[in-house]
This record gives sequence, C-alpha cells and structure tokens, in this order.
Amino acid sequence: MPAPPAAFDAVAIAADIRRWGAELGFQHVGIAGIDLAEDERRLAEWLDLGWHGSMDWMARHGSKRSRPAELVPGTLRVLSARMDYLADDGSMQAALDDPTRAYVSRYALGRDYHKVLRGRLQRLADRIVTAIGPFGHRVFVDSAPVLEKPLARDAGLGWIGKHTNLIDKNTGSWFFLGEIFVDLPLPVDQPARDHCGTCTRCLTACPTQAIVAPYRLDARRCVSYLTIEHAGTIPEDLRPLLGNRIYGCDDCQLVCPWNRFARLAGEPDFRQRHGLAHASLLEVFAWEEDEFLHRTEGSAIRRIGHERWLRNIAVALGNAPPSPHVVAALQDRVSHPSAVVREHVAWALARQQDGSRAAGTG
Repeated sequence: MPAPPAAFDAVAIAADIRRWGAELGFQHVGIAGIDLAEDERRLAEWLDLGWHGSMDWMARHGSKRSRPAELVPGTLRVLSARMDYLADDGSMQAALDDPTRAYVSRYALGRDYHKVLRGRLQRLADRIVTAIGPFGHRVFVDSAPVLEKPLARDAGLGWIGKHTNLIDKNTGSWFFLGEIFVDLPLPVDQPARDHCGTCTRCLTACPTQAIVAPYRLDARRCVSYLTIEHAGTIPEDLRPLLGNRIYGCDDCQLVCPWNRFARLAGEPDFRQRHGLAHASLLEVFAWEEDEFLHRTEGSAIRRIGHERWLRNIAVALGNAPPSPHVVAALQDRVSHPSAVVREHVAWALARQQDGSRAAGTG
C-alpha cells in the first residue's frame, strides 16, 4: 500500500464515506477495526471439526482470513458496506410449497452481486481518493479470504444470528456485503449487539438440520453448500430433504422474525431475470448447456456449471409428485455424459417409480 495522506480530518471523511456510500446505493457503510482474535479462534474450531466439507479454500491462506493486515499489509480499518437485494413479489413460500416449481435462492435471481458491489465499492474508493489524495486500499466482494460477517458486525451493520447470517434489527438479513481494506486511521463504529434472544426458529426451519446449535453451522448438511459449493455426489440421506431447492436455500431467513422489517430493494440489477422466480422444474431441467449459459449470463448461478445444475434438478424431480412427464424428462437424461448426472437421475427415477407404486399409478 502507498503511504497514507499526511493530514486529513478523519471524522469528517468518515461522515463523507457514509454519505457517499448512500449515494452509491448502499444502505449502510460502517468502519471496523482489524482485531478478530475471537473470530479466528471460532474459525479454527470450525475447521478442526471438518464442518467446511469440501470447501478446502476455507482452510487456505493461514491466518490471512482473520488478520486483515496480513492479507493486505498496511491495513488499519475495513469499510464494510451493505446493499439490500430482496426483490421478491411474495412468491417465496408459494414456490417452496409447490414441489413442481424450482426454488432458487433469492439472492441469485438478479445480476451477479459480485460485479454490482465491486463496481460501487471501487467508485466509493475513488471518491475518497478525490477528497484526500491517494491512499492504500483494496476492494473485496467474496473475492479473497475475508471474514466479512465479523467485520460487518464490528462495523455496526448487524449481528451474526443463530443461523450464522448477519441481521440488522431495522431491515432484517436480505442483503449483500462488501469491503474496502484501507490504511486510513478512521474512527471505528460500535459493534452491533445480538438481538436473537431465545428465538430458535431458524434452527427448527432448516430443512437438513445444518444449524446444529445456535451460531454453529455444519456446512456439509447445508442446502446452499450441497447445491452450490459441493461438487460430485450429494449424500443420499440428504437428497429427500432438499425438496425443490435447486440453488441455495432461504428457509432460515424466511422464518426470522427480524425480516418482517425487510424492505424491497430498489436496485434494478437485483430484479429477477428469465422468470426464474416462477420456473418449473421440468422447464429448467430441459435446458441444454448453451441455453443454461445464455440464461445465466451475468448471474451468480453460472458458476456452478450445467452439470451441477442438472444434478440439483434431478434430485428435486426425485422429490416431486409421481408424474409420467417427470419420468420422461428423467429418462431423457439417463445417458448424460456426466456420471454425476446419471447417478442422480437414476436415483430420481427410482423415487418416481416407488412413488407411483405407492400412489397406485404404477
């Protein structure tokens, strides 16, 4: 990092940063210090338990994840920014309740948030440069080993709830986070206080019981991990629990009482595209790879690839009510080039056939 400006009004610049952040579409920008010692201990314990599953990248980089100044030498503060993304029309529960529909986590219905937030954060950094001159900084949006939720907590953006997501008492939890590491000695904000109280709705609602205790998540059981991060075979005992969730899961947020205060996002980039909020399983299962790539262009969904997409939908079709249309769609994929897809299609066909016999239709 370059040397920080020789003199500037840190309090005034901190106020300007919040104002500029709001002008750029962020609902909250806070300033955190870089002492994450307790969070480092918890991360090490989580990794030792193996709860990160196949996410080997969580264990890489040593202590850089929990020590910002090791990741970016010279870092003194972290600017943490929040941008709301909820653009749902009230169809979330309806989609989950209809086993023929494809449920996609609401964060992924619009444009890829990585691109949106990164661009806005860079513009925020540029405004600071204009005001005080060049300074050391780096922008991150899920692009490096960063403990973004503890940093956001320390910046006053919210507390880490029992489901391990960040919650703001005024607006709930439907938001994205991004950071700017800076070498400026800015005044820090007060960390947010925990307001979960005795509530355990998220633990009860988790379809796979991945929240094994308050504030403790076994990612290996998490639907988001299984459908997005995990490559290869989804454990058979967990497949029936996925229901019709083909990309991520929002159940713990849907039941959180604090989300009654959530507001619909005004950001056009986060509006749903390609009708994914209302798509049927059969419709998206029929996408060949070129159509998948076209319809997920500019979307966070594209990163899982067509193979994982079909794998996830095959599981959902195995959980769907017995139907000759479902069986026909699955049979069209029994010779798919991917062994992973073929294995999950075979499982789904067996489920459909067993269901048909149980229903007296097969």
